[in-house]
Amino acid sequence: MLNKNERSINRPRSVRGGAGACFYAVKTTGIYCRPGCPSRRPKPENVELFERREAAERAGYRPCKRCRPDATPPREEQARVIARACRSIESAETPPPLAELAAGAGLSPYHFHRLFKTTVGLTPKRYAAAHRMSRFREGLSKGGTVTDALYEAGFGSSSRAYDGVSRRLGMTPSTYREGGTDLDIHFAVTRCSLGRLLVAATQRGLCAIELGDTPEALHDQLRIRFPRARLRRASRGFTVWVKEVAALIEAPERGLSLPLDIRGTSFQQRVWEALREIPPGTTLSYGQLAERLGKPRAVRAVARACASNKLAVAIPCHRVVRRGGDLGGYHWGVQRKQLLLARENPGLRSRPSPRTAKPTGRS
Repeated sequence: MLNKNERSINRPRSVRGGAGACFYAVKTTGIYCRPGCPSRRPKPENVELFERREAAERAGYRPCKRCRPDATPPREEQARVIARACRSIESAETPPPLAELAAGAGLSPYHFHRLFKTTVGLTPKRYAAAHRMSRFREGLSKGGTVTDALYEAGFGSSSRAYDGVSRRLGMTPSTYREGGTDLDIHFAVTRCSLGRLLVAATQRGLCAIELGDTPEALHDQLRIRFPRARLRRASRGFTVWVKEVAALIEAPERGLSLPLDIRGTSFQQRVWEALREIPPGTTLSYGQLAERLGKPRAVRAVARACASNKLAVAIPCHRVVRRGGDLGGYHWGVQRKQLLLARENPGLRSRPSPRTAKPTGRS
């Protein structure tokens, strides 16, 4: 029950007030408050009502320091904080750590975790997993390869990621995806200055050029790239192609004369074609590449298309860097990217040891 003074405060007696009044001001103190403020009740004749706090401030009143009428209501502010965290999770290439999300919200990890679950109904980790699966299903429905969908959804390229999405889908991704035909892919693995090199081809041309540390890892990578294909060890006649690709790795500026079997969406193919037009020894930012394609706002889509590239060096996604010159990521290891750029232009980067070059999941 409201006492007499509270009933008077909420009654629209002021010429500025009305049925929708949300703030009251006290003429004798020059302060305005929210209804229900714990401060001492003013006399009704000293009260003026306002529908908006801006109106009270324009009338010369200042906000109460106890009920903070100029601050966003706690629940509304919490909802905004969690909404911003959700957008951060959705826009990140990989799920942000809990500590990073909590720091962005200005809360402790424990408090942020509890508030997020209360508001959304899921923990941040499960929300990120659900969002990635949603993006993965969407990618499969577009008819691209399973690996393209994995990359675009933010999964790492590994057998663990493949098995994980299979369990969540209740079937293998290739069974889930509609359409697609089986392929015969011949492949070979050799050594090069950047570690191990895998070269794979269909009847149409080269379909994969991969860099890695072990033959087993490269074979697993190929299987994830083409889960429905029949993989076959290449015959001796394939050696000529392998040698030409290996020579390209050593001297990226020489180009490649072999045919390519490029499979992807129309947008991906536009990005890959634009990559092949970047002169050796030069770089572009993701934003500059998007502008060349006539889609200046599609920077993230361009970055995802670069990450979906299956043909290392032949489609030179290593020539795309972040704004400001930072190398950014590279699916075959950022240090390999660094070394490739240094080979094309010794003034660009120093040469690190390729033994420490580990995949990052992005191009």
